[in-house]
Amino acid sequence: MTDAVERSDDPNVEEDSVVLDAKGLRALAHPVRVQLVGLLRKYGPSTATRLAERLGVNSGTASYHLRQLGAAGFVEEDTERGNARERWWRSVHRTTWFNDPELAEQEPEAALAYQQSVAAIYTLRTQQTLNGLQTMPRAWRNTFDMSDWALRLTPEEAGALYQELADVVARYRRDSPETAASAPEGAERVAVITQILPELDASATSSLPSGPSDAQRGPTA
Repeated sequence: MTDAVERSDDPNVEEDSVVLDAKGLRALAHPVRVQLVGLLRKYGPSTATRLAERLGVNSGTASYHLRQLGAAGFVEEDTERGNARERWWRSVHRTTWFNDPELAEQEPEAALAYQQSVAAIYTLRTQQTLNGLQTMPRAWRNTFDMSDWALRLTPEEAGALYQELADVVARYRRDSPETAASAPEGAERVAVITQILPELDASATSSLPSGPSDAQRGPTA
């Protein structure tokens, strides 16, 4: 989880992470800004022009949002790369953490806008992978998975489940532009997206058809 909503109460928060406060949450309450931060973390330093091309927006829009992100402390100018004609930007942090119930209540619109932007990016990532799935090498196609399991848990059990999943992910190699060169041969970037979705009205609709099976796998051939 590199450019997503993470939990600030996790004991393993990395030193290069940012925990959102009210100012940071408001700054990220825009889908373009969330995407800009994500691109800089994924690919490394870049210019507004190149980032705009990736997002399909004009360079002026990208420049404006980068300046707003810079004022909020999420990105900074990369003076080693920039010059008088071309301004380069880099991300200040590797991950973003947001799990403050009080802050979410104080800034409900900003919290919702940020989380909706993250959810939209998750959907886009999934669709992009699906679009390219048939042209991937078979070994990578066989790793693709979309699964869901219906569980009945208490809030405490759901919290424990999250921590167990986080501990498993933490055992594997993190990705960054700086560490990509030292990764083993054949290693590629893999996005692991976890969602724990409370469905508090599920009992009211339990008699309705549930659709696909609780655990599903995507295409593997």
